[in-house]
Amino acid sequence: MWFVPNLEIVMGLMALIAIAVSHWKYKWRIRSSGGKLPPGSMGFPLIGETIEFFMPSKSVDIPPFLKKRTKRYGTLFKTNVVGRPAVISADPDFNRFILLEEGKSVEMWYLDAFAKLLGHDTTTDLEVKTNVTGYIHKHVTNVILNHFGPERLKDKLLPQLQAMAEKTLNAWSTREFVDVKRDCAMMIFNLTSELLFSYDAERTGENLTGDISRLYQGLMSLPINIPGTTFHESLKSQKKLLNIIEREITERIASPGIRKRDLLDHLLEDMKTQTFLTRDFITYLMVALMVASLETVSTGLTMTIKLITESPRAVQELIVINESFRLASISPGIVRRTLKDIHWNGYIIPKDWTIIMVQTGLHLNPEAFVDPLHFNPSRWKQQDIEKVRANYYIPFGGVGGHALELNLPKLCMLYFSKFWWVKVKGGEVARTPMLDFGGGFHIKVSKIQE
Repeated sequence: MWFVPNLEIVMGLMALIAIAVSHWKYKWRIRSSGGKLPPGSMGFPLIGETIEFFMPSKSVDIPPFLKKRTKRYGTLFKTNVVGRPAVISADPDFNRFILLEEGKSVEMWYLDAFAKLLGHDTTTDLEVKTNVTGYIHKHVTNVILNHFGPERLKDKLLPQLQAMAEKTLNAWSTREFVDVKRDCAMMIFNLTSELLFSYDAERTGENLTGDISRLYQGLMSLPINIPGTTFHESLKSQKKLLNIIEREITERIASPGIRKRDLLDHLLEDMKTQTFLTRDFITYLMVALMVASLETVSTGLTMTIKLITESPRAVQELIVINESFRLASISPGIVRRTLKDIHWNGYIIPKDWTIIMVQTGLHLNPEAFVDPLHFNPSRWKQQDIEKVRANYYIPFGGVGGHALELNLPKLCMLYFSKFWWVKVKGGEVARTPMLDFGGGFHIKVSKIQE
């Protein structure tokens, strides 16, 4: 079933207005430092262009909201989403500049739903008061790289990835059919939850993938906590996941002599010397990492399998992963908040504004990719592809530390070459604005006899 926001808009419009009114002075204030804002429209009073931004599109193409505005205003334009003044960018030069400014003039940020569901508001006051945003980002990134970076992946994780892929695919071959997105999500969760906090999903018998998926769906929803809305369901799933992590933290603090050598152990050890690493910070970070790894990898892998189903010979090319992630553009955007006024090409982006760098505007740009909606893995063999990759390809936000997200699908597809499969049903895609597979994508998997 496609996600259609009409019910939520009807139920929550008055609540949304109330939220926006309470923030009116802060959200709509144009700072007195002067300067010309990028072109664009702030939409209707209070609600801005929120409704059109969330309208689903049953296509992998650039969403109508973005296509319409880039045609009219160019690749950098202003808008207002969920009561927040924002600049949306499909400009590769501007995006590269912003990503390099992480922790300097911008910080990682989310729309209101993101902030509430992933706990960004639990750290904002600390970061602003102590002016250590860049240090926090650097420290957390280094910890994650230590556990999931290229060296760790090569030396420690590959055997686990191999065992997981073989076990999963062999199990799939015994079933009548599998729902690729759902079953890939379970496979990814079984691995990443063990690496993050030694959670044995099979032993506990508790399937948390549904809760993670519901939390993910709420990240780009209207932040209205009314029964029946996506955001309300996401909050319930958030509470469940937070409780699981909080219990694990409590048990480990009570038994300091027991070490599991996972990411959570590392963060708890760093609590002794890093004041920003509070229990709340670590709890929300662990949930955020679960959501990011599960949804990014499972959606990208599902898209890869779908595209290969339509072009079977591409399974032999591991570069197919780059092409499928380009077409998928899984995340609707990379979001940052300005810490000070930013000047760019005669424009000003005021302090405290939101910046949304949209990946579809880059990945599906016909100036960078010929026939951009066509699945063509061989395009990644072109001589000038590295220049294109540097400017128009940011599947994971353009930051390091995403070896797991990219290499796990590659490894899985390597083992998929030992199997063949056929489509059973489904496979229709849409952007809601996140990439979604309507009624699922079901395939029958069989092992190739040697």
